[in-house]
Amino acid sequence: MGHTDHQKGLLITAIGGLILTVDIPLIRLADGGAWTILLLRTGSTLLAALIIWAIWRSLSRNAPQLVPGWTGLVVALCYGLTSVTFVTAVYHTSTANLVFILAFSTVFTALLSWLFLKERLRLGTVVAMLVMILGVLIIVGGSIGTGHLFGDFMALCSAFFIALAITISRASGKDMGFTSLVGCVLPLAVAVFMVSGEGFQVNAPWWVIFDGAVIMPISFFCLANGPKYISGPEVAMFYLLETVLAPVWVWMIFAETPTRDSLIGGAILIVALVAHSAWQLHEGRKRRATLAVSHPA
Repeated sequence: MGHTDHQKGLLITAIGGLILTVDIPLIRLADGGAWTILLLRTGSTLLAALIIWAIWRSLSRNAPQLVPGWTGLVVALCYGLTSVTFVTAVYHTSTANLVFILAFSTVFTALLSWLFLKERLRLGTVVAMLVMILGVLIIVGGSIGTGHLFGDFMALCSAFFIALAITISRASGKDMGFTSLVGCVLPLAVAVFMVSGEGFQVNAPWWVIFDGAVIMPISFFCLANGPKYISGPEVAMFYLLETVLAPVWVWMIFAETPTRDSLIGGAILIVALVAHSAWQLHEGRKRRATLAVSHPA
């Protein structure tokens, strides 16, 4: 059963990570102001989540809670802050910088798991973290003088809040699928306040509405449920799909070419993350095989 759950967790998070790769291109296609985009994205996500939950609850008594207790509130807050910092980063740095720095969530997840879940950091994890820090420094260093530093910092904040949400979800063992979507209440409130002052600014709203109503509920529900079945670092690994594919979609649609420093730092991040993830999965299989031999029942 444990092996089956692990496979289920890998499949769920893989689906969520793959769907999430089109998030940034859809935001860019909407062509609007940051606060208007945030309002439409979070508003449509929240509305879709509530409709799906209401239908689910009417058909089954086993529908998950929207917010499971105080732990759920903290997780919702983390995802809400992620939405604010992420959309801000989209408008203040390049897509490549944003997704490469978001891959740093794996490092934050490993550190938080070590601090709060007492999961021991292995030597391979420490080495991968140091290499990834080097990659992020190269990316940020290349942004000096280009006006992207603020956007890079927002991307780093997004990576931290994602890691914090994953770690808390993992520690609680509760179903946080809808909690990640309810977290849209905070950024929606902020966006409504800001738009009321600066006005509604968007040229193609249907792109971001589709993103919020379809893409975000599916991807966040899958990624938020992943920690029920697999480790935090394994969940964070699937954010690598966005790191690899989002710049490709943006390059194909907008012809936005990453800078040399961004490509160098991103390549370092990806190689370190892939190598570490492959090593971690191999170690996990070895541990499960050892347990199966030691406790055949």
